Amino acid sequence: MDEVRLDTNFVDYLIVASYFVVVLGVGFAAKRYIKSSLDYFLSGRSLPAWITGLAFISANLGATEVLGMAANGAQYGVATVNYYWIGAIPAMVFLGLVMMPFYYGSKVRSVPEYLLLRFNKASHQFNSWTFAIATILIAGVNLYALALVLKFLLGWPIILGIVVAAVIVAVYITLGGLSSAIYNEVLQFFVILAALIPISLIGLHDIGGWNGLQDRFKDTDVGEAGLHALQGTGIGDVVNPIGVSWIGIVFGLGFVLAFGYWTTNFAEVQRALSAKDMSAAERTPLIGAIPKLFLPFVMILPGMIALVVIPKLGTTDDLQYNNAIPLLMNKYLPNGMLGIALTGLMASFMAGVAANVSAFNTVVTTGLVEPYFKPGQPDEWYVRFGRIATVGGIAISIFTALIASTYDNLMNYLQALFSIFNAPLFATFIIGMFWKRMTPAAGLWGLIAGTIAAAATFIFYKTKVIHFGSDLAESMVGASLAFIVDAIVSVLVTLGTTPKPVSELQGLVYGMANTDESVATSHTPLILGAFVLVGAAVLTIVFW
Repeated sequence: MDEVRLDTNFVDYLIVASYFVVVLGVGFAAKRYIKSSLDYFLSGRSLPAWITGLAFISANLGATEVLGMAANGAQYGVATVNYYWIGAIPAMVFLGLVMMPFYYGSKVRSVPEYLLLRFNKASHQFNSWTFAIATILIAGVNLYALALVLKFLLGWPIILGIVVAAVIVAVYITLGGLSSAIYNEVLQFFVILAALIPISLIGLHDIGGWNGLQDRFKDTDVGEAGLHALQGTGIGDVVNPIGVSWIGIVFGLGFVLAFGYWTTNFAEVQRALSAKDMSAAERTPLIGAIPKLFLPFVMILPGMIALVVIPKLGTTDDLQYNNAIPLLMNKYLPNGMLGIALTGLMASFMAGVAANVSAFNTVVTTGLVEPYFKPGQPDEWYVRFGRIATVGGIAISIFTALIASTYDNLMNYLQALFSIFNAPLFATFIIGMFWKRMTPAAGLWGLIAGTIAAAATFIFYKTKVIHFGSDLAESMVGASLAFIVDAIVSVLVTLGTTPKPVSELQGLVYGMANTDESVATSHTPLILGAFVLVGAAVLTIVFW
């Protein structure tokens, strides 16, 4: 298994080429409906909930999810499910039921724009810049992952794979804006599942089902501890493979990292903001949460299977954990199915790039250029600049892909980015939404202090000044520190500065949210939220 190259033929290449034609066709079709900047950046706020819901979850199914979660499955085993049932579902429900009324009701075009209305220009500028940096770094992860797979599977040079993927995404986002990204993400969702489900089923059958996998997994270096979600996480007696206690998992991952990502990451929130009304906006993350419940069975499971059927996985460059999915494709799938699986991988990476680049062009245009650098321009000028920002963002992502290349597990890198950029932002948001007294100055200085705390934790860990059980443990602790520092600084600064008048907080704080007729009589969001929370709790208990 040292040779990872796929035995692809004409049929496989035809499937991949057909997919690229469809993706570009969607971009050209969407371009016909771009009449204003609202159409380009937020699809004219006109999309139904099932479209935005599938796009919401598909935007999360980038390389870091598909390759990274499989890598975590091989490295940490069942414990990785905590990133779904504890580290995603509750936060997605909170976004839909609690935060979307503020985002959608205030008519902001981006997450940073909410900070402008709630606090001041300084906090808005700081978050716009940090968010722009974060999205480009994450887009680079997806570009690198696609290039990595193309190199190992098809023999393409890394740089060729990066450039080809970058050009295709740049074309369809530049043409059709967010609508193009969203409709392609719905298509990509089904293509990704078509790629991953056969790998999981064939792999399980090969090793004797779930019981056979458990028996063989116990003989790996991860061992029995890797077959449980929360067992072995007691304080002072941590034997769980992730190397962190239940406090780190529940507070660091389940609260700070998860809520920080799902509630403030504009690449996700942007999909809900494009919904046709507030009810659809609330249902967007809740609809996305339904497939999220079951994704571990096609994301994490292949990594665990790879660990027991691929000798020496995780010991060489070709056999690094990131290659668990490609290695299983190579082992199990015939021609034709190989083409579908390869298309699924490319779809996931392109979804990840597109989600972040479409968020990048919106924040740069509406959050920086329009208010601070070129105010008062005609609407079509901002659409044109948004297209330029798309191309520029893609170009920069090609270089940030090189940073991602230094990690053998992409999810570790991604979680480090979330702890630095999203965790402090969540603290500022949650305190500012629920505490009217929080001042504009506190919004800025809390955000800066939290970001510095997380970045310092990461730097000290990488320079071996401090030590943690794993890279994931560092991101959980770093996120927790960022939240705590941000909260403390926000409270202290608030006590010494002047708050905004309550009259200026309409639609921005708890108890003063704007609403519309679509949510006045509908109980659907509450029912959906209860369903997925109960589902997550049951699955966590089953795999305890």
